[in-house]
Amino acid sequence: MPTTRKNQLKKTLALLAPGTQLRDGLDRILQGRTGALIVLGSDEPVTTIASGGFVIDTEFSGTGLRELAKMDGAIICNREVTTIHRAGVQLMPDPEITTTESGTRHRTAERVAKQTGYPVISVSKSMSVITIYADGQRYPLEKAQEIMARANQAIQTLERYTVRLEQELSNLSALEIESDVTVRNVALTLQRLELVRRISEEIGDSVVELGDQGRMVAMQLEELVLNQPTTELVFRDYLPQAHDPQIIRRAQKSLAELSPVELADPVAVARAVGLPGGADLDYTLHPCGYRLLNGVKSIPRSVSERLVARFDGLQTLMAANLEDLRSVEGIGEYRARSIRESLARMAETSLLDRFM
Repeated sequence: MPTTRKNQLKKTLALLAPGTQLRDGLDRILQGRTGALIVLGSDEPVTTIASGGFVIDTEFSGTGLRELAKMDGAIICNREVTTIHRAGVQLMPDPEITTTESGTRHRTAERVAKQTGYPVISVSKSMSVITIYADGQRYPLEKAQEIMARANQAIQTLERYTVRLEQELSNLSALEIESDVTVRNVALTLQRLELVRRISEEIGDSVVELGDQGRMVAMQLEELVLNQPTTELVFRDYLPQAHDPQIIRRAQKSLAELSPVELADPVAVARAVGLPGGADLDYTLHPCGYRLLNGVKSIPRSVSERLVARFDGLQTLMAANLEDLRSVEGIGEYRARSIRESLARMAETSLLDRFM
């Protein structure tokens, strides 16, 4: 799984999407077999390490960028890439800043990005490669055809994982109704949820890079993840003290930080998120009922909260009669019947799906 892209890099990739003025200018530079060093930021952190060159202050254009790249020195634009401020600039970043690059242009680009905090783009004349330095990351820009091929492959993978996730959630529902849930079952569900999230995020990054060319991929992604459940309801069902949002956020962060090898291990998942029972995968767990109640569309979240607090567990809630349900604030005769019928229908459907 690729490293998660940080916010600044994502914004820069959006500026570099096919069809943008910046991408047009970079493509022209590659076609002309020249190199370039472009800083996307012009405030004091940049001016203090910039020497010489020409003040231009002109509107940004792809053709203008191509012509200015013929000169030696860096080109400095504003962060939004609407204006070219200076060209032919010598950049003198702190030589003590560590860099993994070997070429002069790329070493300068990495150091400037680290020192100023602004994205820097380096175009290699010899290798015909565009490299972005932002958020402490080095990102070689791929061709649109390569990104599209990777995105389509990821969409196919997401389709398969979505089907498996639905099966896992259906199985968990049946086990919850039977009061037969273990740490293993919850850990496997969290694995599927996290895998779907990671693949969706990867596709979303590709959509950003593709710009207008990624509309079809974006539509496919939206269809696949529409109404897709998240880990929040699972955590609320099974984690101690899950009424505290910070507990859930910490669990989600811990799950997201697991390596692919760790994510494949149910014990590692259970320990990372703090499931009761820890390494004992056969330890029995009892859900509160948040996830199943979320499937009853007529129940607002506030009512779900009161139901869970009143009945203290899914099994007690499933056994509640109409009078018990009406005793909860916000639940009248009609809503009580709706809840009772919906839970019974879900129980029947889950059990049928499991054993058919």
